[in-house]
Amino acid sequence: MDELTSLAILIFGGLLLRFSLTLTGQTWAKSHAQTVAFMILPLITYVITKTITGNIALSLGMIGALSIVRFRHPVKSALELIMYFDLITIGIATSVRTKWAIQLILGTIAIIVIVKIVQKISQKYGRSFYNTSFNEGIAINSMEVFAKDKIELIENNNNLVSLYNDSSQNEIIYRLTFDSKNELNKFRKEIEDIKSINKIDINFV
Repeated sequence: MDELTSLAILIFGGLLLRFSLTLTGQTWAKSHAQTVAFMILPLITYVITKTITGNIALSLGMIGALSIVRFRHPVKSALELIMYFDLITIGIATSVRTKWAIQLILGTIAIIVIVKIVQKISQKYGRSFYNTSFNEGIAINSMEVFAKDKIELIENNNNLVSLYNDSSQNEIIYRLTFDSKNELNKFRKEIEDIKSINKIDINFV
């Protein structure tokens, strides 16, 4: 029971720190990768300290293993790096105490799935739990809309990530990202009959 309490504190503590950053204008912390990272990284650190407690040789070996991943691998996103740390920690923890490895595996899976479910629920109410970032090295479904005038339906959409007003061409360019192809196609049908739209470019994953 004490262990479950500790795990819950770690997960919710990381999530609270993430919310604190986004509330103070740090929008980088609102992406999917950062949202998951803020909850998984405390778990990884907890399992590492539990695993290497009292074992100097193992602690040095783990530091070396994690350092190799950090400095020798070209990381595309923070979440990618953390998942490599996660996998290494699971392997080492299994050889020392399987219980910690199982808890880390279950905790990681639960966080990834729950974050996705919360995002789906949030979208049904016109909100978004996290943002999709172009800078995280992930493939995404995207749409670019070129219009002569402002389109309220697009500007009020939660999937809008950028807006550019090209005064030289008298054109407004909207860029949106979507979690799924179906979601993108559904929104395209909603806007394709708007007369002020000049062109719609779509990129499917």
